[in-house]
Amino acid sequence: MKLYHGSYTKIKEIDFSKCERYRDFGQGFYVTKFRQHAEGWAKKIGGKHGNDGFVTEFDFYETFFDDERHYKVLRFDKYSEQWLDFVIMNRDKSYKEQRHDYDFIEGPVANDKIQYRLRQFLRGRIPRDFFLKELSHHDQTHQICFCTIKSLQTLELVENEPVWNIEEIGEPLLERLMLDFQIDELQAADVFYNSKTFIQLEDETTEFYLKPWQEIYEILKTEKLKKK
Repeated sequence: MKLYHGSYTKIKEIDFSKCERYRDFGQGFYVTKFRQHAEGWAKKIGGKHGNDGFVTEFDFYETFFDDERHYKVLRFDKYSEQWLDFVIMNRDKSYKEQRHDYDFIEGPVANDKIQYRLRQFLRGRIPRDFFLKELSHHDQTHQICFCTIKSLQTLELVENEPVWNIEEIGEPLLERLMLDFQIDELQAADVFYNSKTFIQLEDETTEFYLKPWQEIYEILKTEKLKKK
């Protein structure tokens, strides 16, 4: 099974201590089988950190769900009264400790729309049966919470590094330099290959190459204008 995690940064190593508490299924590392949902979350949280967000892909074998000797598993196949009670329990901030001892929990998501209605329900503004009826008509969602260090060891990071080379990125940059500054290709190459922008592109750890070439060009252009 392919699973996806949306965040403001690529996940290279999961730090369980940084996993948020008081979420649907408690503290844990959350992923989904729906890539588009992970992309939406990445865009949302990335915007708060000044980027487009990142989606990290994992491989997971569902046979771990059946390994009752080593893992404790809870699975909700749809929104239900049991799911609702479990979410309410985990979101109760009056408790400091994790409210359960499951390794894996799978089920639907209390997304933004549901959370708004959930708050209304908890304040007594919506009857339980009415809220549950609303949930039954909600769009399909999915999440798996890896709740323990042991469970995290079953996730395999997929190294989907983009295929790139600096010449491919440099080609449109050189063309724009030639056009905007009315210089020839040799002069444009001199500007590019002797720039701080090029140094950042060369250093893969900066992940500078992940930016759209148009954004890289604006940085390069600003750098050239400052040197005038």
